[in-house]
Amino acid sequence: MAPFANLNTTWFALIGLLWAGYLFLEGFDFGVSIVAPVVSRDDTDKRLCLNAIGPVWDGNEVWLLTAGGATFAAFPLWYARLFNGFYLALFLILVFLIARGVSFEFRNKVDDLRWRRAWDWVNFLGSFVPALVWGVAFTDLVHGIPLSPGGRYYGGLPGLLHPIAILGGLASLTLFSLHGLVFLSLKTSGDLASRARRLALPVGSAAVATLAGTVAWVASAGRPAVVGQLTGAVPLALGVVAVVAVAAGTALVIAERDGWAFASTGLAVLASMGAVWSRMFPAVFPASTHAANGLTIAAAASQHNTLVVMTVVAAIFVPFVLLYQGWTYWVFRKRLTRPPEARTSVPAAGAGGPSPRSHDGDGAGSGALTGGRPTTRHA
Repeated sequence: MAPFANLNTTWFALIGLLWAGYLFLEGFDFGVSIVAPVVSRDDTDKRLCLNAIGPVWDGNEVWLLTAGGATFAAFPLWYARLFNGFYLALFLILVFLIARGVSFEFRNKVDDLRWRRAWDWVNFLGSFVPALVWGVAFTDLVHGIPLSPGGRYYGGLPGLLHPIAILGGLASLTLFSLHGLVFLSLKTSGDLASRARRLALPVGSAAVATLAGTVAWVASAGRPAVVGQLTGAVPLALGVVAVVAVAAGTALVIAERDGWAFASTGLAVLASMGAVWSRMFPAVFPASTHAANGLTIAAAASQHNTLVVMTVVAAIFVPFVLLYQGWTYWVFRKRLTRPPEARTSVPAAGAGGPSPRSHDGDGAGSGALTGGRPTTRHA
């Protein structure tokens, strides 16, 4: 049984790593879309914000699909309990994620300012709501959920929105917003990057306060003990690392150390997810009242042969996925620059500029500003 138990734990950790990777990458996507209306002064700035994440946002979503698929295959009972209890919350996230994806594709289909503004709002809400709800959901998991003796949750969406969960949602919202501001300062230049750095101080301060409050509240609230759980010092230490990393990232981006700032906010996201997973272990669906009502790794796991096959497949194909995504970031690594205001036409393809037919935000690159507007290019 020992190898089986070790493989269960390994896949629990791997799924946590997939979630951490998703929130690290999608976190700055969410953040850019959330802060874009604040840091942008005109339509060109908004296009620059979308172009900054345009080549990578859909690739970042793959981490969510992989995490969901791995959960379904490795821990089917956990997957079933999550969708049984958190159905409305997960459905809400899915609706807004779909709307967000559509907004990237549809924004430039009509050359009309009102059309673009409408899709800008869709893009904003499609990032704001998931950024908030993910924090609520994960805070509920670390705090514990009121479960029936059969291990089911019947409280619906209102039951998930208690004060500590709302604070956790605000922590994720402000952390992702800061992560997006840092990414904009790293990927853009000029006034847009300067405005992003100035906004980082109030947003970073809010992120430090809400994240520190969530860590302290969860640590002091306690939860029924589960056999084999880690000492509370482990998630607490990771939570403290996350708070310190947020503070460091805020200071670094203000000092225009953009690369180090992005590494710091990224570390904050990863450490936060490490705190969540270490706090949950060995439960995958922890109970807030009676520990026996919760669902453990061993009870939720698939058969041993299933986990073996998953491990072999993951070992073969995951490196290729990582290499491809790393190559994408390398290709689109340069800063975006705002074109000269005096420029009124897009250069023809083959004449030293990009094709006027390219789009922003569709994963095709930095994109051209169509309809007689200047082109955004890599520096």
